[in-house]
Amino acid sequence: MNFSSDTSAPAHPSVLEAMVAANTGLEASYGNDTVTRRLRQRLGDVFGTADFDYWLTASGTASNALALSCFCPPTGAVLCHAGAHIAVDERGAPEFFSGGGKLQLLRGPDGKIGSEQLDEALAGINHDFVHETPAHVLSLTNLTENGTAYSVAQVTDYAARAHAKGLIVHMDGARLGNALVATSATPTEMTWKAGVDVLTFGLTKTGAIGCEIILLFGKAREKKRELEVRAKRAGHMPPKMRFMAAQAEAMLEGNLWLELAAQANEAARRLAEGLQRKGVKLAFAPEGNEVFALLSEDQVARLHAAGAVFYPWMGGSQRLVCSWSTRVEEVDALLKVLKA
Repeated sequence: MNFSSDTSAPAHPSVLEAMVAANTGLEASYGNDTVTRRLRQRLGDVFGTADFDYWLTASGTASNALALSCFCPPTGAVLCHAGAHIAVDERGAPEFFSGGGKLQLLRGPDGKIGSEQLDEALAGINHDFVHETPAHVLSLTNLTENGTAYSVAQVTDYAARAHAKGLIVHMDGARLGNALVATSATPTEMTWKAGVDVLTFGLTKTGAIGCEIILLFGKAREKKRELEVRAKRAGHMPPKMRFMAAQAEAMLEGNLWLELAAQANEAARRLAEGLQRKGVKLAFAPEGNEVFALLSEDQVARLHAAGAVFYPWMGGSQRLVCSWSTRVEEVDALLKVLKA
């Protein structure tokens, strides 16, 4: 009964098979191999465009920090939710990689930036005021850290407001697949078509070993060389990138990544509904593969004693995360421990 994190899950067998298949002969280094180059066509098919560039890293933190550093100068700021991963889970990496860029934290319900809070922040930008730290980037997380999803309409609306003020729009898509399944949106609709300029596309939580992709859409492609330079300096230029690209190919083949995200979301739905039948209240309406349960100390103790693994979260809730490998039997076993 391990509900600690979707990063605790094993890699999907197709990923391992793809890596073995890539382990043949000699290949060029640092992303110049045939597998990484071939990935361009697959990504273009998934996102419905050829107007993009990309770079692979092994972690979401590296992807977010590198991507943001290309668009936020040391004297600028990034607008994000106060509970965003870049704000509370990355040990200052965005600030470090940008050389001092500031995260301007905004509030809003369910882990999403509030409309009024965004308007207030955008209205306060003044690049001519020497005492100001003007925002250069708006960062949206989908799924949010509270397991909720921005809709395509919300992303489109927020991106349009940010663009009107000259900002770049970044999306932290560590759980993008879960958000797409939850909203029935396509990758095209949720990203560049909605106004997202740079996407950190996560596949690790969905079933890869360690594969995150920075995607630069449209005019953001102008930062590709700077992205490579920053990646090299930061130690995120993998010599044998073909093995990361092989993971991505396997996950994207036949939309496996969305299939696995759907499995995780379904397990979370079963868990959430089961908890509510037991009288447990939820802190947020689950829209993806995470459930935030308001369990009593006694319930937490009994679940831990029975072998369930999960962690406390902000607001006094307990976070239970389902992955592609979460079995129905695990969900039902956890629920059985709780008394109605």
